Amino acid sequence: MQIDFSTASFKSFENISGQDAYATAAQFQEYLDWLKNNGHLNYRIESQSPVGPEMDLLLPGDTAPTRSVCLVSNDYLGFSQHPAIKAAVTEGIRKYGTGSGASPAIGGHFSYHQQLEKKIAAFYGKTDGILYTTGYTANSATLQCLLHQEDLAIIDMAVHASVYEGCLTTNTKRFLHNDLHQLEHILEKAKDTYRTRFVIVDGVYSQDGDLAPLDKIAELTHRYGAYLVVDDAHGIGVVGTTGRGVIELFNVFDQVDIITGTFSKALGNIGGYVIAKPELVNYLKYQSKQHLFSTTATPAIMGIIRAIELVDEEPQWRERLWQNINYLKEGLISLGLDIGTTASAVIPVKVGEIRRTLEAGRLLLRSGVYTNPIMYPAVSKKDARIRLNVMATHTQEHLDKVLQAFADADRVIGLRP
Repeated sequence: MQIDFSTASFKSFENISGQDAYATAAQFQEYLDWLKNNGHLNYRIESQSPVGPEMDLLLPGDTAPTRSVCLVSNDYLGFSQHPAIKAAVTEGIRKYGTGSGASPAIGGHFSYHQQLEKKIAAFYGKTDGILYTTGYTANSATLQCLLHQEDLAIIDMAVHASVYEGCLTTNTKRFLHNDLHQLEHILEKAKDTYRTRFVIVDGVYSQDGDLAPLDKIAELTHRYGAYLVVDDAHGIGVVGTTGRGVIELFNVFDQVDIITGTFSKALGNIGGYVIAKPELVNYLKYQSKQHLFSTTATPAIMGIIRAIELVDEEPQWRERLWQNINYLKEGLISLGLDIGTTASAVIPVKVGEIRRTLEAGRLLLRSGVYTNPIMYPAVSKKDARIRLNVMATHTQEHLDKVLQAFADADRVIGLRP
């Protein structure tokens, strides 16, 4: 089967009819080569410096790194480089070594795991949590464990891919993004049909940067006897008066049944977590296969414990982040660009066509601005965009350079949908 590379995306190669895995891989390699030859392979670029507002990138075809303003990192508060957090990581390794050596049930559960479970639960005013090796696994493994053929997952169409994977073994119904009328219709129809019913939403949506109206969703969910699951990976440390995320913004701490999230964004490390009632958390600890049969996180996660403390101790990072968010948003809007309804550190510049979006990524990269072109299936086929992730450590000079690069690209190819 011949695929038109000019309109293709990675999704086009997921399952090609009549081709085995090796034939598909060979055709996908042709596509990657085509992207590279056109300067559109804006992915897996080698970074030769630490995460930060600027990074040294070895661009395809170059022999020396290029210093670029970085807008691809989820390290929103700059905590991956915070001296106090680095010191905590170093102390963890000095005291415990570089690995845990076993899965949690058979010898791999250490005091630093216990401390972090309690620390992240207390951050949300709860008592119990469970750790996973990634935020992705926190969603997929938990949902696979709790939902079966008799159950139903009711999911916002814009949720993260990890939620979709977690729901592969249960029944699913999707509602249009933030469409409360459609959500209520599904809840009403499902209330007497399925055993366990989960409504699953993100707090901050990773592609549009907009928020779920959690107060209204919580009320609807519980009115029809369902449970509410919220993944606030992009909200923690960023949204809310004290950085407790969208749950804090809408003051629904007691109305969210399961909180999931990641340590790999504002907290500057790696791993995921689930917070729920003690009995549910204990059930997951012994029944969730990816948790039970995976070696636990290394002592480096002691840095996360310090990062959680610093969210409260040093609120200036969140304040600086929001100054940068508002400055960049205002600048992009003044250029006439479409940034949608973002209300977070994720800012999409919506272009529309895949081809123009990829060319925009090339122009920006050659202007010293590192961004992510996002296309189908992460977003719909006609809604490709350049996604920007803002950091507290960006300076106004960095952001001005970004705005100038967008203005230049707009003059060359036009960036309006």
